[in-house]
Amino acid sequence: MSTAASQRLPLSRERVLECAVALADESGLSALTIRTLARSMGTKPMSLYYYVANKEEILDGIVDMVFSEIEPPMPGRDWRGEMQRRAHGVRSALRRHPWAVGLLESRSAPGPATLRHHEATLATLREAGFSVQMTAHAYALLDSYIYGFALQEAALPFEGRDTAAEITNPIMERFATGEYPRMVEIAVEHVLKPGYDFGDEFGFGLDLILDGLNRLRAGEE
Repeated sequence: MSTAASQRLPLSRERVLECAVALADESGLSALTIRTLARSMGTKPMSLYYYVANKEEILDGIVDMVFSEIEPPMPGRDWRGEMQRRAHGVRSALRRHPWAVGLLESRSAPGPATLRHHEATLATLREAGFSVQMTAHAYALLDSYIYGFALQEAALPFEGRDTAAEITNPIMERFATGEYPRMVEIAVEHVLKPGYDFGDEFGFGLDLILDGLNRLRAGEE
């Protein structure tokens, strides 16, 4: 959004947070300060303090905005399908906002969208028959997997289908000595195959986790 356009729009808390998300998306979280945010909005830093007390409140707000983009699971429905839908929703949100990977569970003043999301997830697992303890284990395991995958995906030097070859082919030249036969095998028979997308691994791992949780849930009944 241009400075001229920003100046024509009235300030509000929602607009401040929307601009903060856009700034973090474009330049990373380290670039998000009251001063840079005010500059991007075409206003002065002091003007923002009417809507947000400090950067911590901004972080609380933008984390809640990310959670508001994720459709929460529906308690009472098929728990596995709901956990799959939630997992893919969280991953999609983190692909749009990679800066949020380390923030979603870090805030000590969670907003309403954050709280609704957590409550819905816990309720879905509890109503599916998971005990309190197993619900806590399941939630921690799922989030560890989702966030970990998102972090790894964001760090890769390639993105999307059929893009790994751009990075892998030059590396393959270093394997000519024959010292790394299994790496060559994986590259040739998997990574360099047409249609390869690292993101496809997400569903494979998620299914394994849900299979294991389902066996544990059945054992509790």
